Amino acid sequence: MSEHMVERMPGGITAPEGFEAAGVACGIKTSGLDLALVRSTPPARVAGIFTTNLAVAAPLVVTRDHLRTSQDTAAAVVVNSGCANACTGAEGLAVSRAMAADTAAALGCPVEQVLVSSTGVIGLLLDAEKVRRGVAVAAGALGRDGHAAAAAAIMTTDPSPKETAVRVHTPAGVFHIGGMAKGAGMIEPNMATMLGFLTTDAAVEPALLQRALKEAAADTFNAITVDGETSTNDMVLLLAGGRAGVRIDENEYATFVDALRTVCRELALAIVRGGEGATKLIGITVTGALSTTEARQAARAMANSPLVKTAVHGGDPNWGRLVAVAGRAGVGFDLTGARVAIGGVELFADETVFAEREPAAAEHLRGTDVTLTVDLGVGGDARATVWTCDFSAEYVHINADYRT
Repeated sequence: MSEHMVERMPGGITAPEGFEAAGVACGIKTSGLDLALVRSTPPARVAGIFTTNLAVAAPLVVTRDHLRTSQDTAAAVVVNSGCANACTGAEGLAVSRAMAADTAAALGCPVEQVLVSSTGVIGLLLDAEKVRRGVAVAAGALGRDGHAAAAAAIMTTDPSPKETAVRVHTPAGVFHIGGMAKGAGMIEPNMATMLGFLTTDAAVEPALLQRALKEAAADTFNAITVDGETSTNDMVLLLAGGRAGVRIDENEYATFVDALRTVCRELALAIVRGGEGATKLIGITVTGALSTTEARQAARAMANSPLVKTAVHGGDPNWGRLVAVAGRAGVGFDLTGARVAIGGVELFADETVFAEREPAAAEHLRGTDVTLTVDLGVGGDARATVWTCDFSAEYVHINADYRT
Protein backbone atom coordinates (compact mmCIF):
# COMPACT_ATOMS: atom_id res chain seq x y z
CA MET A 1 0.00 0.00 0.00
CA SER A 2 1.28 3.48 -0.84
CA GLU A 3 1.68 6.09 1.90
CA HIS A 4 -1.55 7.73 0.74
CA MET A 5 -4.44 5.75 -0.70
CA VAL A 6 -8.04 6.72 -1.36
CA GLU A 7 -10.59 3.92 -1.74
CA ARG A 8 -14.33 4.12 -2.23
CA MET A 9 -16.58 2.65 0.42
CA PRO A 10 -20.30 2.45 1.25
CA GLY A 11 -22.00 4.56 3.90
CA GLY A 12 -22.52 7.95 2.29
CA ILE A 13 -22.70 10.82 4.76
CA THR A 14 -22.43 8.51 7.80
CA ALA A 15 -19.31 6.66 6.62
CA PRO A 16 -17.13 8.92 8.83
CA GLU A 17 -17.16 8.07 12.54
CA GLY A 18 -19.39 10.26 14.69
CA PHE A 19 -22.16 10.95 12.18
CA GLU A 20 -25.74 9.65 12.18
CA ALA A 21 -28.55 10.40 9.74
CA ALA A 22 -32.24 9.81 9.11
CA GLY A 23 -34.74 10.47 6.35
CA VAL A 24 -38.48 10.61 7.01
CA ALA A 25 -41.76 11.62 5.38
CA CYS A 26 -43.62 14.47 7.08
CA GLY A 27 -46.07 15.50 4.35
CA ILE A 28 -44.29 18.48 2.81
CA LYS A 29 -44.29 16.61 -0.50
CA THR A 30 -47.38 14.73 -1.65
CA SER A 31 -45.46 11.46 -1.38
CA GLY A 32 -42.06 10.13 -0.41
CA LEU A 33 -39.36 11.13 2.06
CA ASP A 34 -39.01 14.88 2.53
CA LEU A 35 -36.99 15.62 5.67
CA ALA A 36 -33.40 14.65 6.41
CA LEU A 37 -31.48 15.03 9.66
CA VAL A 38 -27.73 14.62 10.17
CA ARG A 39 -26.14 14.70 13.65
CA SER A 40 -22.46 15.06 14.54
CA THR A 41 -21.13 13.75 17.86
CA PRO A 42 -19.19 15.67 19.05
CA PRO A 43 -20.17 18.93 17.30
CA ALA A 44 -18.15 19.44 14.12
CA ARG A 45 -16.15 22.33 12.71
CA VAL A 46 -17.90 23.61 9.56
CA ALA A 47 -17.02 25.14 6.20
CA GLY A 48 -19.70 26.40 3.85
CA ILE A 49 -20.18 27.92 0.44
CA PHE A 50 -23.45 29.52 -0.55
CA THR A 51 -25.43 30.85 -3.49
CA THR A 52 -24.32 34.06 -5.16
CA ASN A 53 -27.95 34.75 -6.08
CA LEU A 54 -29.07 37.94 -4.31
CA ALA A 55 -32.55 36.47 -3.80
CA VAL A 56 -31.36 34.56 -0.74
CA ALA A 57 -33.76 32.07 0.84
CA ALA A 58 -34.63 32.12 4.56
CA PRO A 59 -32.75 28.90 5.51
CA LEU A 60 -29.49 30.32 4.14
CA VAL A 61 -29.92 33.47 6.23
CA VAL A 62 -30.42 31.37 9.36
CA THR A 63 -27.55 28.98 8.58
CA ARG A 64 -25.06 31.78 7.98
CA ASP A 65 -26.21 33.56 11.15
CA HIS A 66 -25.72 30.37 13.16
CA LEU A 67 -22.26 29.76 11.73
CA ARG A 68 -21.21 33.25 12.78
CA THR A 69 -22.68 32.84 16.28
CA SER A 70 -21.28 29.34 16.84
CA GLN A 71 -17.89 30.22 15.37
CA ASP A 72 -18.30 27.65 12.59
CA THR A 73 -19.46 24.76 14.78
CA ALA A 74 -22.49 22.52 14.20
CA ALA A 75 -24.12 19.56 15.93
CA ALA A 76 -26.80 18.98 13.30
CA VAL A 77 -28.04 19.78 9.82
CA VAL A 78 -31.77 19.57 9.05
CA VAL A 79 -32.99 19.65 5.44
CA ASN A 80 -36.42 19.55 3.87
CA SER A 81 -37.45 19.04 0.26
CA GLY A 82 -40.70 20.02 -1.44
CA CYS A 83 -40.62 23.67 -0.37
CA ALA A 84 -37.74 26.13 -0.80
CA ASN A 85 -39.08 28.61 1.78
CA ALA A 86 -37.64 31.32 -0.49
CA CYS A 87 -39.14 34.77 -1.09
CA THR A 88 -41.35 34.27 1.97
CA GLY A 89 -40.32 37.33 3.99
CA ALA A 90 -40.32 37.59 7.77
CA GLU A 91 -42.78 34.70 8.12
CA GLY A 92 -40.48 32.39 6.18
CA LEU A 93 -37.52 33.46 8.28
CA ALA A 94 -39.49 32.64 11.43
CA VAL A 95 -40.25 29.15 10.08
CA SER A 96 -36.58 28.47 9.35
CA ARG A 97 -35.65 29.63 12.85
CA ALA A 98 -38.36 27.39 14.32
CA MET A 99 -36.98 24.50 12.26
CA ALA A 100 -33.60 25.01 13.93
CA ALA A 101 -35.13 25.46 17.39
CA ASP A 102 -37.21 22.28 17.10
CA THR A 103 -34.13 20.33 16.02
CA ALA A 104 -32.07 21.75 18.88
CA ALA A 105 -34.77 20.78 21.39
CA ALA A 106 -35.03 17.25 19.99
CA LEU A 107 -31.25 16.70 20.07
CA GLY A 108 -30.40 18.66 23.21
CA CYS A 109 -27.92 21.01 21.54
CA PRO A 110 -27.64 24.81 21.29
CA VAL A 111 -29.87 26.26 18.57
CA GLU A 112 -26.93 28.08 16.97
CA GLN A 113 -25.34 24.65 16.36
CA VAL A 114 -28.21 23.64 14.05
CA LEU A 115 -27.88 24.44 10.34
CA VAL A 116 -31.00 24.43 8.15
CA SER A 117 -31.58 23.97 4.44
CA SER A 118 -34.63 23.76 2.18
CA THR A 119 -35.26 22.90 -1.46
CA GLY A 120 -38.34 22.89 -3.68
CA VAL A 121 -40.79 25.39 -5.08
CA ILE A 122 -40.00 29.08 -4.54
CA GLY A 123 -42.65 31.32 -2.99
CA LEU A 124 -44.40 28.74 -0.82
CA LEU A 125 -44.31 29.06 2.97
CA LEU A 126 -42.94 25.98 4.70
CA ASP A 127 -45.44 24.29 7.05
CA ALA A 128 -43.78 24.65 10.47
CA GLU A 129 -46.02 22.06 12.13
CA LYS A 130 -45.17 19.38 9.55
CA VAL A 131 -41.49 20.14 10.02
CA ARG A 132 -41.83 19.95 13.81
CA ARG A 133 -43.41 16.50 13.60
CA GLY A 134 -40.85 15.37 11.06
CA VAL A 135 -37.92 16.50 13.18
CA ALA A 136 -39.26 14.55 16.18
CA VAL A 137 -39.56 11.36 14.13
CA ALA A 138 -36.18 11.86 12.46
CA ALA A 139 -34.43 12.44 15.81
CA GLY A 140 -35.70 9.07 17.01
CA ALA A 141 -34.60 7.34 13.80
CA LEU A 142 -31.00 8.59 13.70
CA GLY A 143 -28.40 5.93 13.00
CA ARG A 144 -25.31 5.04 10.99
CA ASP A 145 -27.60 3.16 8.57
CA GLY A 146 -29.76 6.23 7.87
CA HIS A 147 -27.57 7.68 5.11
CA ALA A 148 -29.58 6.27 2.17
CA ALA A 149 -32.91 7.55 3.52
CA ALA A 150 -31.37 10.97 4.16
CA ALA A 151 -30.03 11.14 0.60
CA ALA A 152 -33.49 10.24 -0.73
CA ALA A 153 -35.24 12.77 1.51
CA ILE A 154 -33.45 15.80 0.01
CA MET A 155 -34.45 15.01 -3.60
CA THR A 156 -36.89 17.08 -5.67
CA THR A 157 -36.84 16.32 -9.42
CA ASP A 158 -33.72 14.17 -9.02
CA PRO A 159 -34.18 10.75 -10.67
CA SER A 160 -32.21 9.00 -7.91
CA PRO A 161 -30.33 9.71 -4.66
CA LYS A 162 -26.70 10.84 -4.80
CA GLU A 163 -24.27 9.69 -2.12
CA THR A 164 -20.67 8.47 -1.91
CA ALA A 165 -17.83 7.97 0.56
CA VAL A 166 -14.10 7.24 0.65
CA ARG A 167 -11.58 5.82 3.12
CA VAL A 168 -8.21 7.59 3.15
CA HIS A 169 -5.02 5.88 4.33
CA THR A 170 -2.18 8.21 5.38
CA PRO A 171 0.99 7.89 7.48
CA ALA A 172 -0.89 9.78 10.19
CA GLY A 173 -3.75 7.26 10.20
CA VAL A 174 -7.04 6.50 8.46
CA PHE A 175 -9.91 8.95 8.03
CA HIS A 176 -13.10 9.04 5.98
CA ILE A 177 -15.07 11.53 3.88
CA GLY A 178 -18.72 11.02 2.94
CA GLY A 179 -21.41 13.06 1.30
CA MET A 180 -24.81 13.42 -0.29
CA ALA A 181 -26.17 15.94 -2.75
CA LYS A 182 -29.26 16.89 -4.65
CA GLY A 183 -29.79 18.81 -7.84
CA ALA A 184 -31.28 18.28 -11.27
CA GLY A 185 -32.44 21.72 -12.41
CA MET A 186 -31.43 25.31 -11.61
CA ILE A 187 -27.82 24.16 -11.81
CA GLU A 188 -25.10 26.69 -12.72
CA PRO A 189 -21.45 26.72 -11.66
CA ASN A 190 -21.50 29.93 -9.68
CA MET A 191 -21.23 28.58 -6.18
CA ALA A 192 -23.13 27.12 -4.99
CA THR A 193 -24.87 24.99 -7.54
CA MET A 194 -27.24 22.80 -5.54
CA LEU A 195 -27.41 21.29 -2.07
CA GLY A 196 -24.40 19.29 -0.91
CA PHE A 197 -23.58 17.96 2.55
CA LEU A 198 -20.15 16.50 3.29
CA THR A 199 -18.70 14.95 6.43
CA THR A 200 -15.27 13.83 7.60
CA ASP A 201 -13.95 12.30 10.80
CA ALA A 202 -10.61 14.04 10.32
CA ALA A 203 -9.90 17.02 12.56
CA VAL A 204 -9.56 20.22 10.52
CA GLU A 205 -9.55 23.80 11.76
CA PRO A 206 -12.24 26.02 10.13
CA ALA A 207 -9.88 28.21 8.07
CA LEU A 208 -8.14 25.19 6.53
CA LEU A 209 -11.48 23.42 6.09
CA GLN A 210 -12.91 26.42 4.23
CA ARG A 211 -9.83 26.59 2.00
CA ALA A 212 -10.12 22.89 1.19
CA LEU A 213 -13.82 23.11 0.35
CA LYS A 214 -13.33 26.07 -1.99
CA GLU A 215 -10.41 24.38 -3.71
CA ALA A 216 -12.27 21.08 -4.18
CA ALA A 217 -15.45 22.82 -5.35
CA ALA A 218 -13.64 24.85 -8.01
CA ASP A 219 -13.17 21.80 -10.23
CA THR A 220 -16.31 19.91 -9.20
CA PHE A 221 -19.45 21.64 -7.89
CA ASN A 222 -18.39 24.88 -9.58
CA ALA A 223 -17.60 23.11 -12.84
CA ILE A 224 -21.05 21.75 -13.64
CA THR A 225 -24.14 23.23 -15.22
CA VAL A 226 -27.50 21.89 -16.31
CA ASP A 227 -29.36 25.02 -17.36
CA GLY A 228 -27.31 28.04 -16.31
CA GLU A 229 -29.66 28.90 -13.47
CA THR A 230 -28.31 29.72 -9.99
CA SER A 231 -30.86 28.89 -7.29
CA THR A 232 -31.93 30.91 -4.26
CA ASN A 233 -31.16 28.05 -1.85
CA ASP A 234 -27.82 26.64 -2.95
CA MET A 235 -25.30 25.60 -0.33
CA VAL A 236 -22.54 23.09 0.30
CA LEU A 237 -21.55 22.33 3.89
CA LEU A 238 -18.52 20.35 5.05
CA LEU A 239 -18.50 19.11 8.66
CA ALA A 240 -15.30 17.85 10.30
CA GLY A 241 -15.99 15.90 13.49
CA GLY A 242 -12.47 14.72 14.32
CA ARG A 243 -13.37 11.24 15.64
CA ALA A 244 -10.73 9.47 13.50
CA GLY A 245 -7.94 11.08 15.48
CA VAL A 246 -6.17 12.30 12.34
CA ARG A 247 -5.40 16.02 12.34
CA ILE A 248 -5.12 17.73 8.96
CA ASP A 249 -2.37 20.34 8.78
CA GLU A 250 -0.34 21.72 5.89
CA ASN A 251 1.57 18.42 5.65
CA GLU A 252 -1.60 16.39 5.06
CA TYR A 253 -3.58 19.13 3.33
CA ALA A 254 -2.91 17.99 -0.26
CA THR A 255 -4.01 14.44 0.58
CA PHE A 256 -7.17 15.72 2.25
CA VAL A 257 -8.09 17.96 -0.68
CA ASP A 258 -7.47 15.15 -3.17
CA ALA A 259 -9.83 12.86 -1.28
CA LEU A 260 -12.40 15.63 -0.83
CA ARG A 261 -12.23 16.39 -4.55
CA THR A 262 -12.89 12.70 -5.30
CA VAL A 263 -16.10 12.79 -3.26
CA CYS A 264 -17.20 16.16 -4.66
CA ARG A 265 -16.55 15.13 -8.26
CA GLU A 266 -18.60 11.96 -7.96
CA LEU A 267 -21.53 13.88 -6.48
CA ALA A 268 -21.19 16.72 -9.00
CA LEU A 269 -21.14 14.40 -12.02
CA ALA A 270 -24.11 12.49 -10.60
CA ILE A 271 -26.03 15.77 -10.56
CA VAL A 272 -25.27 16.35 -14.24
CA ARG A 273 -26.07 12.75 -15.22
CA GLY A 274 -29.38 13.15 -13.42
CA GLY A 275 -30.11 16.59 -14.86
CA GLU A 276 -33.71 17.21 -15.77
CA GLY A 277 -34.40 15.37 -19.02
CA ALA A 278 -30.71 14.53 -19.49
CA THR A 279 -29.65 11.62 -21.70
CA LYS A 280 -25.93 12.42 -22.01
CA LEU A 281 -23.09 13.61 -19.78
CA ILE A 282 -20.98 16.17 -21.67
CA GLY A 283 -17.44 17.08 -20.68
CA ILE A 284 -16.25 20.29 -22.34
CA THR A 285 -12.52 20.97 -22.11
CA VAL A 286 -11.04 24.28 -23.21
CA THR A 287 -7.29 24.40 -23.87
CA GLY A 288 -4.81 27.00 -25.07
CA ALA A 289 -6.30 29.71 -22.84
CA LEU A 290 -4.43 32.68 -21.42
CA SER A 291 -5.55 31.82 -17.87
CA THR A 292 -7.53 29.18 -16.02
CA THR A 293 -10.21 31.79 -15.39
CA GLU A 294 -10.60 32.41 -19.12
CA ALA A 295 -10.60 28.68 -19.86
CA ARG A 296 -13.40 28.15 -17.32
CA GLN A 297 -15.35 31.11 -18.67
CA ALA A 298 -15.23 29.78 -22.22
CA ALA A 299 -16.05 26.21 -21.20
CA ARG A 300 -18.98 27.45 -19.11
CA ALA A 301 -20.32 29.52 -22.02
CA MET A 302 -20.26 26.44 -24.26
CA ALA A 303 -21.81 24.24 -21.57
CA ASN A 304 -24.70 26.69 -21.15
CA SER A 305 -25.34 27.14 -24.87
CA PRO A 306 -28.76 25.71 -25.84
CA LEU A 307 -27.45 25.30 -29.40
CA VAL A 308 -24.51 23.19 -28.24
CA LYS A 309 -26.65 21.14 -25.86
CA THR A 310 -29.38 20.45 -28.42
CA ALA A 311 -26.84 19.52 -31.11
CA VAL A 312 -25.34 16.94 -28.77
CA HIS A 313 -28.80 15.63 -27.92
CA GLY A 314 -29.53 15.18 -31.62
CA GLY A 315 -26.17 13.57 -32.34
CA ASP A 316 -25.14 16.38 -34.70
CA PRO A 317 -21.34 17.02 -34.78
CA ASN A 318 -21.94 20.74 -35.33
CA TRP A 319 -18.47 22.03 -34.38
CA GLY A 320 -19.38 25.48 -35.71
CA ARG A 321 -21.59 26.10 -32.70
CA LEU A 322 -18.61 25.57 -30.40
CA VAL A 323 -16.47 27.99 -32.41
CA ALA A 324 -19.24 30.57 -32.34
CA VAL A 325 -19.54 30.38 -28.55
CA ALA A 326 -15.76 30.51 -28.09
CA GLY A 327 -15.65 33.68 -30.15
CA ARG A 328 -18.26 35.48 -28.04
CA ALA A 329 -17.22 34.13 -24.63
CA GLY A 330 -15.34 37.31 -23.74
CA VAL A 331 -11.93 35.65 -23.53
CA GLY A 332 -8.80 35.61 -25.68
CA PHE A 333 -9.59 33.82 -28.95
CA ASP A 334 -7.90 33.58 -32.35
CA LEU A 335 -9.81 31.80 -35.12
CA THR A 336 -6.64 31.20 -37.15
CA GLY A 337 -5.24 28.93 -34.45
CA ALA A 338 -8.45 27.49 -32.99
CA ARG A 339 -9.14 23.74 -32.93
CA VAL A 340 -12.28 21.73 -32.23
CA ALA A 341 -12.57 17.99 -31.55
CA ILE A 342 -15.55 15.81 -30.70
CA GLY A 343 -14.67 12.56 -28.97
CA GLY A 344 -11.04 13.07 -29.91
CA VAL A 345 -11.93 13.47 -33.60
CA GLU A 346 -10.57 16.82 -34.81
CA LEU A 347 -13.11 18.51 -37.08
CA PHE A 348 -11.63 22.00 -37.37
CA ALA A 349 -8.04 23.24 -37.05
CA ASP A 350 -6.14 26.28 -38.32
CA GLU A 351 -9.17 27.40 -40.37
CA THR A 352 -9.34 24.00 -42.09
CA VAL A 353 -12.55 21.93 -42.01
CA PHE A 354 -12.34 18.11 -41.94
CA ALA A 355 -15.88 17.25 -43.05
CA GLU A 356 -14.92 13.67 -43.91
CA ARG A 357 -14.35 12.99 -40.18
CA GLU A 358 -17.87 13.97 -39.13
CA PRO A 359 -19.30 10.40 -39.28
CA ALA A 360 -16.75 9.29 -36.67
CA ALA A 361 -17.66 12.25 -34.47
CA ALA A 362 -21.37 11.49 -34.91
CA GLU A 363 -20.74 7.93 -33.77
CA HIS A 364 -19.17 9.26 -30.58
CA LEU A 365 -22.24 11.45 -29.96
CA ARG A 366 -24.45 8.36 -29.96
CA GLY A 367 -22.95 7.35 -26.61
CA THR A 368 -24.01 8.56 -23.18
CA ASP A 369 -20.63 10.11 -22.26
CA VAL A 370 -19.56 12.84 -24.66
CA THR A 371 -16.29 14.81 -24.76
CA LEU A 372 -15.85 18.13 -26.58
CA THR A 373 -12.48 19.89 -26.80
CA VAL A 374 -11.83 23.43 -28.00
CA ASP A 375 -8.44 25.11 -28.26
CA LEU A 376 -8.83 28.90 -28.18
CA GLY A 377 -5.89 29.36 -30.53
CA VAL A 378 -4.08 32.07 -28.58
CA GLY A 379 -1.13 29.94 -27.53
CA GLY A 380 -1.81 29.89 -23.80
CA ASP A 381 -1.12 26.91 -21.56
CA ALA A 382 -4.21 27.10 -19.32
CA ARG A 383 -7.09 24.65 -19.52
CA ALA A 384 -10.34 23.82 -17.72
CA THR A 385 -13.20 21.36 -17.93
CA VAL A 386 -16.89 21.98 -17.30
CA TRP A 387 -19.47 19.20 -17.28
CA THR A 388 -23.04 19.59 -18.48
CA CYS A 389 -25.83 17.54 -20.03
CA ASP A 390 -27.89 17.69 -23.18
CA PHE A 391 -31.19 19.53 -23.57
CA SER A 392 -34.13 17.29 -24.43
CA ALA A 393 -37.85 17.83 -24.83
CA GLU A 394 -38.25 16.23 -21.40
CA TYR A 395 -36.43 19.18 -19.79
CA VAL A 396 -39.11 21.50 -21.18
CA HIS A 397 -41.91 19.20 -19.98
CA ILE A 398 -40.47 18.97 -16.44
CA ASN A 399 -40.07 22.71 -16.02
CA ALA A 400 -43.30 23.69 -17.77
CA ASP A 401 -45.24 21.45 -15.36
CA TYR A 402 -43.08 21.88 -12.23
CA ARG A 403 -45.73 23.58 -10.09
CA THR A 404 -48.72 21.79 -11.57
